[in-house]
Amino acid sequence: MTTAPTEIASNDEETMILEMVRELVAEKIAPRAAEIDATGEFPWDVKELFAQNDLLGIPIPSEYGGLGGTFQTYVKVVEEIAKACASSALIVAVQELGMLPIMIGGNEEQKRRFLPKIASGEHLVAYALTEVSSGSDALGSMKTRAVRQGDNYVLDGQKIWITNGSVADIVCVFAVTNPEAGSRGVSAFVVEKGTPGFSVGNLEKKMGIRGSPTVELIFSDCEVPAANRLGEEGEGFKIAMKVLDKSRPGIAAQALGIAAGALEYATGYAKERVAFGKPIGQHQGVGFMLADMKTEVESARLMLYEAARRCDAGGPDVTLWAAMAKLKCGDVAMSVTTDAVQVLGGFGYSSDYPVERMMRDAKITQIYEGTQQIQRLVISRGLVGRG
Repeated sequence: MTTAPTEIASNDEETMILEMVRELVAEKIAPRAAEIDATGEFPWDVKELFAQNDLLGIPIPSEYGGLGGTFQTYVKVVEEIAKACASSALIVAVQELGMLPIMIGGNEEQKRRFLPKIASGEHLVAYALTEVSSGSDALGSMKTRAVRQGDNYVLDGQKIWITNGSVADIVCVFAVTNPEAGSRGVSAFVVEKGTPGFSVGNLEKKMGIRGSPTVELIFSDCEVPAANRLGEEGEGFKIAMKVLDKSRPGIAAQALGIAAGALEYATGYAKERVAFGKPIGQHQGVGFMLADMKTEVESARLMLYEAARRCDAGGPDVTLWAAMAKLKCGDVAMSVTTDAVQVLGGFGYSSDYPVERMMRDAKITQIYEGTQQIQRLVISRGLVGRG
């Protein structure tokens, strides 16, 4: 039950990468997807598979050990993996998310110190922004403090909902260095695993993406070298906003992949399942559902690829397009997976079939990296201003 891959403006190098990814997904990842979900354990074998095939540093420039690929190639890779396993796709997506603060705010020494090990997969990286009292208002309500003491900063506070935080070797952490300056008093730091005062707290029990650990991170008198601060003091807000412009399309790619995988499975099922003397897909009630699902997936794909193209071009409207892509793809993932469950009927509700897992995985794409409501706020402000 497979469909021909969709290609939009692929170059030869990108085509080779995507063909390799599809082969890996079919042979190694798809057979593991249900087990990863059932056990809720981080798939170290999948991480190693990605590392061996240079998929953890696609957008990192070659001078820092990465592939130097385009952002368009990166989102297409995430999409292909997410068609089979959303948790596995997050390994690639979070690696990109975690390295972005270093790429954006890091100096040359920091880039050469951290990025090669991220690109090779020797080090996993995470991104720590959210706190108990600051979800959508992550920067304005931040409580984690970083106080300068000589050549170090002492971090105290707590972060929650940190994807891959328990398996990461380095974490990009945002903390308040000037409480009087509001969001403009936030700075960014690289905290390395094993640093005294840095520990992992509660592991969340989640509806979906169960193979991707989501944890609490605790900082208690945690001394971080000043050499690990990214940018100047107070530049954390600027770094975080630039990160969102490129992390949101990555989550949109995950959402699109989930939707595309669910559509593919539901279509195959509708061709084979016979009721009232013919395949159920030939009954108008089901056929029209599939038609709407296909139309939504392809429209979301066009929007995502355009957003990725604009990320590569570095245009002034990247923020708007990133928000629109995340909004569209997240909503499509939820609607298409819900309809896929409906197409399969009772079987769709069973964990013996993948669409119920896809439906559970889809929901988070409407929440993290900014809820759908926040995306609408960003889009509307881009159109008419803040007021």
